[in-house]
This record gives sequence, structure tokens and C-alpha cells, in this order.
Amino acid sequence: MLLDGLRRGGLVVDTKSSATDMVTEIDRAAEALIADALLGARPEDGLVGEEGTNRPTRSGVRWVVDPIDGTTNYLYGHPGFAVSIAAELVHPDPDEGATTVAGVVWVPLLDEVYTATLGGGAHRNNESIGCSTVVDPAGALVASGFAYDPQRRRRQAEVLTRILPRVRDLRRMGAASVDLCSVACGRVDAFYERGLQRWDHAAGALIAREAGATVASLDGGPPSGDCILAANPDLWPTLSTMLIDAGADEA
Repeated sequence: MLLDGLRRGGLVVDTKSSATDMVTEIDRAAEALIADALLGARPEDGLVGEEGTNRPTRSGVRWVVDPIDGTTNYLYGHPGFAVSIAAELVHPDPDEGATTVAGVVWVPLLDEVYTATLGGGAHRNNESIGCSTVVDPAGALVASGFAYDPQRRRRQAEVLTRILPRVRDLRRMGAASVDLCSVACGRVDAFYERGLQRWDHAAGALIAREAGATVASLDGGPPSGDCILAANPDLWPTLSTMLIDAGADEA
């Protein structure tokens, strides 16, 4: 469906939170296709999707779906977009949250499928992958992303002016799931971003963790919209301190 939409062109485009937060009819159709397939096979499960699907779970399993992570890239035919699907076990105690137990990220134009299960390692196209071992931030290639709100984007750009001189370089792909998988396979050494939703990082965070990376908020807690940082365990503490000093946790 996604590739047919690219070939056909002429997509109907709408906006959500801002003029740069775009959605197409393919986003919505893809989410419906995924939801129908998953819930058809597992009708007691729950599902939450970026485009509005919100079904409570009766089985304790909840699927977290981003049908196109990186819609702007998709519209431009840029390879940095993906389909992200994660399965969570929802704890009976709401304070315990949920545990991601499986994740898949498909990057169609790169012909890459990233997968992970809790405790089962991470794979790209069925081959085992691992994160980089870079320790010094000065030698680290760091990925990041920006929010849709113009004022927040300005603040995040100011943070970059403090970070960029202290790392090897910066990459900005435009899809958090792809960036997290890039950490998982060593294509970049680290990724951080503020303002993500759960469907942006649920699958990718598990894949990065199963590849050996630490994935957490800057204070060391679970990944959240406040700020998420993924890097190997030796690089993570130094980079976290650097990002906090630069104001990344507030931008």
C-alpha cells in the first residue's frame, strides 16, 4: 500500500498539530489495514495508533502502531520513513505501565526489517545486530530530531549549537524509529530527541536495547516524551550529562 501510494502520487495531504505535522490518506489506510490484521487474529488485544485507533485490551496485550513514521519523508520519497509496530504487556497495576515484548520496524525504501523480542536480541533482515562501542562523545555520530512547534524547534536548534562542537557530527533523518534502529545496528552512535509519542519509539527502543544500547530519559528513567537518549552503556552517561548541561531536557 505504501509503495503503491508513492508510485501513484497525488496524495491527499492534511495537517495535524502544525503546518509541518502532515498526514496522508495512506497513513490512515495503513493504520486501518494493520489494525484489521492484528485484531482479526487477536480480537482480545488492545491497540493504540498514531492516527487515532484506540482500543482497550482485554487480554493484557496492547499493540502500539505508527503506520508511517516520517510522513514528510514519505511525501518526498525520501528513504527515511518506516512502519513501526510494537507489542506490549499491560500490567494490571496502572502505576507499573507496560512492558514492550516485541517490536518490528520496516524501512521500505532501504529494504530493511528490524525485529526484536524481549530477551531475544535484535536483528536486521534476520541477521543479528549490535550497537557501536564508541565511548568518547568527540568521536560519536549523533542523530536527533525536531518538534513540530516552531518555537520549540528554535530552542532545540539552540541546544544543537552547544552539542555539535563536542561530537563527531550530527544526523537528522526525520523518523525516530529509523534513528533508534540506526543506533541498534551501529549506523549512528547515539540518538536523542524530545517530544516523542509512545508509537514513535516503542518498537525502536526495544530493538536498540536488545542490540545492547541503553535507552532511557535523560534522568535514567523509562523513555518518555520529555527526552529519550539511546547509546551504548559506556557512552550514555557522558552524553546524557552533556545534553542536560546543554538544556536538551528543557528545549
